[in-house]
Amino acid sequence: MLCQFTVKNYKSIRDEITFDMQAAAISEHDNKIIKDIDGESFLPISAIYGPNGGGKSNVLEALHTLDSKVLRPLCATCDKAYCDYKARKIPVEPFAFSEQAKDEPTEFELFFRTEKAEYRYILHVKKDEVVYESLDRVKMDTGRRSALFRRDTESTELKGIFGKLKISEDLSATLPLISYLGITYKKNDVVKDVLNWFEDAIDFLNYGNPYQELRTAIAKSEDIKHLVLNMIKEMDLDIEDFRIEEKDNDHIEIFTTHIVDGYSAEITLSEESSGTRKLFGLLPFIAKSLIYGTTLVIDELDAKIHPVLLQYVIKLFTDMSINKKGGQLIFTSHDLSTMNNEVFRRDEIWFVAKGRGQNSGLYSLVEFKNDKGESVRKDAKYDKQYLEGKYGADPYLKKIIDWSDVGA
Repeated sequence: MLCQFTVKNYKSIRDEITFDMQAAAISEHDNKIIKDIDGESFLPISAIYGPNGGGKSNVLEALHTLDSKVLRPLCATCDKAYCDYKARKIPVEPFAFSEQAKDEPTEFELFFRTEKAEYRYILHVKKDEVVYESLDRVKMDTGRRSALFRRDTESTELKGIFGKLKISEDLSATLPLISYLGITYKKNDVVKDVLNWFEDAIDFLNYGNPYQELRTAIAKSEDIKHLVLNMIKEMDLDIEDFRIEEKDNDHIEIFTTHIVDGYSAEITLSEESSGTRKLFGLLPFIAKSLIYGTTLVIDELDAKIHPVLLQYVIKLFTDMSINKKGGQLIFTSHDLSTMNNEVFRRDEIWFVAKGRGQNSGLYSLVEFKNDKGESVRKDAKYDKQYLEGKYGADPYLKKIIDWSDVGA
């Protein structure tokens, strides 16, 4: 589960921003949140809105860049087919519109949970080199807090359960320590718990090879295929079944089965409509998230599916009788048909827009206050007020209307 993500000095993000999946203390839809074993509450869904060029995608890309920085060294030595696209190098790019920012590190901070613990991982990177890194843990069963390691340009200190581990004296400055531990001590329970989250508990759609990702998702479980078929039938796509066939050169072909007047016919996915093709790249990951309780991150989800289907997908995550494992969906969107108080809590709606100096800022609807210091009412017409520019992030303008109101 993703709890909170903070980033500073990344692409259009100059100043520190925090994206929070912890549920705020508000009354609406209190039966549509994830309640963990320690009583903490988290959001199953969050949507990020804002104008084109405002920086929405950069928030998600920052999270993906951190994930890639951790996983790439492990995937580079992996012989599994799905590691190929994860082994791609993604540069850590600082804020582009400041000479000073170019010489400062990009800073990431991530809170995430597994069944065993909540972790806080910090990574500061300057010109691809690690200048600071730390990992802390809170055990879920006892609540005990402990520091696991600290690293800067001068020294590295392993603590607690990591205290007896040995590290190379010539550890590469470009290699995160958590990645090194994953290569050297991959059987260590805590190392495995942390890296399993980065590898399996969070997925980024549309950043890799969609056909390869589809095969990977389906290959993991027949339960995923079963749920995908159920969703396809509920969406009335007239598809009874599908199969994946391995071809030469690690290529795959997807076939769909239709039954018309009792006659069964099979066609390739490439012969289906563009909308159906998009759904096939999306639904396996939705199914995986719901079945295993993983976090799914999608840029421009509304560009892939019809607004009616978008609302259907959202409700899959906010219906706790379906989303029993606490899956999370995080996406950017321009679609306003779902921006209302029947679909979202106020803390599930986020805005990104640029302020002075091309700097992107991020804030949620629940924390927004107008020039009179008034919060947005839970019964407000969110979509109408957004179109009127009352939330700062005007959908038709690249820059925010009055950035001072939200502290940029």
